[in-house]
Amino acid sequence: MSTMIDMATLPLAPAPASVAIDLAAVKQRQQATWATGDYHLIGTQIVIVAEQLIETLDLCALERVLDVATGSGNAALAAARRATSVVGIDYVPSLLDRARLRAAAESLRAEFLQGDAEALPFEDGTFDVVTSVFGAMFAPDQWRTAGELARVTRPGGRIGLVAHTPEGFIGQLFRTIGRHVPPPAGVASPSLWGTQDRLDELFETTASGIRSQKRHYVFRAESPVAWVASWRRSYGPVAMAFDALDEDGREALEGDLLDLVARFNRAEDGTMAAPSEYLESVVTRR
Repeated sequence: MSTMIDMATLPLAPAPASVAIDLAAVKQRQQATWATGDYHLIGTQIVIVAEQLIETLDLCALERVLDVATGSGNAALAAARRATSVVGIDYVPSLLDRARLRAAAESLRAEFLQGDAEALPFEDGTFDVVTSVFGAMFAPDQWRTAGELARVTRPGGRIGLVAHTPEGFIGQLFRTIGRHVPPPAGVASPSLWGTQDRLDELFETTASGIRSQKRHYVFRAESPVAWVASWRRSYGPVAMAFDALDEDGREALEGDLLDLVARFNRAEDGTMAAPSEYLESVVTRR
């Protein structure tokens, strides 16, 4: 198995001219990463994050909404509950199947399509609102992804984004993984999407304004050990990191993950309650 995990750790400088970045290959590995484990089980823990974003966007009934990198549909279903016309798009078929099952179970109207955040299959200005919750941030070509989000949003429409901050719990999780299994050379950190400076750069020519606020979600488990075991089973980047290491490497990674939890854990009864900072942003399309 490859020892390259597509989770950057810190902001990276552009690759030297002599380093050719095969973004298609990076994306293919990412797709395999997110299909590993069962991200839906992680997604069920963060439903409230998507609901909060949809409330911040103040959706109007009948607005056209696109949720990019929808996973198993958290934000798309939140929008559907508000009587909007919703499409969710993702490149992992198994997650889309989960999203369809969830929509059917709640009798919600939402369409789910397989597709790529860097090449959205829609005409310019198709949607009133475009969202992405911990999703588009992982696309390897950040400039192209931001351009696509803006392109399919009508002038005056809104782009709602949620991304882990570099200094937050999950941002530091990526950094911890990267110390054991280095990310691809020259690919910018996904956590840059969780910084105002990066958003200003990415949407400089397409936004008339950006409103951002830092929020926290608390990850909870019966114990730190149980949390690591659960994420090792279900969260693709963690699962792939463990698979890429030998036994000694796995023990070292598990130890570092437990140390990370200890840094953030506010529980004092042996359980885990680790607040994780994220940036919620609304970009108004110029």
